[in-house]
Amino acid sequence: MGNDVLADVALGGWMTTLEPFLPPLAAVAQDFTALTGVPADLPSALFLRAHLAGLGFPGRTSAGGSCHLLETADGWVAVNLARPDDHAAVPALLALLGAAPHATLSEAARQVQAAEVAAHAQLLGVAAAELGSARGTRAPVRAERLGERRVRDPATLRVVDLSALWAGPLCARLLGRAGAHVVKVESTTRPDGARRGSPAFYRWLHEDHESLVLDFASGALAEVVAEADVVIEASRPRALRRLGVRAERFLAARPGRVWVGITGYGRDDDRIAFGDDAAVAGGLTDLDGQGAPTFLGDALADPVTGVFAARAAARSLAQGGGELLCVSMAACAASLTDGG
Repeated sequence: MGNDVLADVALGGWMTTLEPFLPPLAAVAQDFTALTGVPADLPSALFLRAHLAGLGFPGRTSAGGSCHLLETADGWVAVNLARPDDHAAVPALLALLGAAPHATLSEAARQVQAAEVAAHAQLLGVAAAELGSARGTRAPVRAERLGERRVRDPATLRVVDLSALWAGPLCARLLGRAGAHVVKVESTTRPDGARRGSPAFYRWLHEDHESLVLDFASGALAEVVAEADVVIEASRPRALRRLGVRAERFLAARPGRVWVGITGYGRDDDRIAFGDDAAVAGGLTDLDGQGAPTFLGDALADPVTGVFAARAAARSLAQGGGELLCVSMAACAASLTDGG
């Protein structure tokens, strides 16, 4: 078999694990295609990263190895030790949980409730979520009209992507395939962490995008944003305000603009999230032979959110824009388990 056929077979194997949850996501992808004429390749969007990185199917530990499903006194919690600072915070987390000396995190979690583990971890800046805690809490995308409408030709649109990792860049990729000119913007002091992963996947995600690396403290970021028709970002609002960038001003300044803000739980919630723990918050998990939860796929809330965000942006643009689109990763994951 050729390389493309082998890739299709591999991606198909990953897709099989997700089949019970696919109908709502497939409907979103089909709506994006109806709006733009561009197919959304779900197998690649969801699992190309795992295939290119040679990841195996996950269990109680995520495919990428950083997130862990821990049994608690009343359920399950995901704790994501994705960064060096997260590992450094584990002793403090154990102390907050009242763990015995030399206890492991798994042992400490069994003595307390899942919500308590998640809350203490989040207090320390560690991404964590109680299984299913985001189900039924909010819509995947909330739209707020803050500007005037004006329908634009997609081929004339300039998309400035301030996001990193996976969800926002996937949204940008899909809008780029629909004809927009995408500008990938990174900070000189904080480049996209996805660069440390699979180079082939990074190239696929940012194919044909212009790249800009800026000193954010210089004021250059506000100048680049001022030229955009669509902004995609995954930052806390106050962080961008400190750099002179405000969604409300951006939308009010020119008709037809769209702002896509991607966060773990909403722009009004400071909890952090990555793809694996946000998927667990949405209840997007599998079961092992004993009926205990296991991770499903590879950081699924990331690509799921990217598809939802792209559809939301395409729909808003088709209606004339002027909207702030607040996209919650956990709610996007939950929409698959809630049935739509």
